[in-house]
Amino acid sequence: MINYQIEERITAEEFKAVLINSTLGERRPIDKPETLSKMLEHGNLLVTARENGMLIVVARSLTDFVFCTYLSDLAVDEKYQKMGIGRELIKRTKLAAPDAKLILLSAPKAVAYYPKIGMKKWEHCYVLDDINELK
Repeated sequence: MINYQIEERITAEEFKAVLINSTLGERRPIDKPETLSKMLEHGNLLVTARENGMLIVVARSLTDFVFCTYLSDLAVDEKYQKMGIGRELIKRTKLAAPDAKLILLSAPKAVAYYPKIGMKKWEHCYVLDDINELK
């Protein structure tokens, strides 16, 4: 049985395991436990799914709860993909801040997923990784 909840905290070790099992670890600092801990500390909305107490999915967001919610990490253990669990976590993330626009940047492998569940693609997104790139 899958249990969904909003959690105040999860451990960096649990987070790392889900990132690795979801392939999101390919683009996250899984070799830096301090960074993972800070990511969890400063994210202010964690929606999770557990099976028999084991974390299998995490949606980590930063939100003001009224205007915008940035869903930074949606990590679904590969064994649990295509079961609607990721969609359910997105739904629960949106319900936690119903007036806020839910925003995310897709992982390359998930680009086709989000339109299938009803999310709209937005072309006006910009990213700055390095301050030295700013002109």
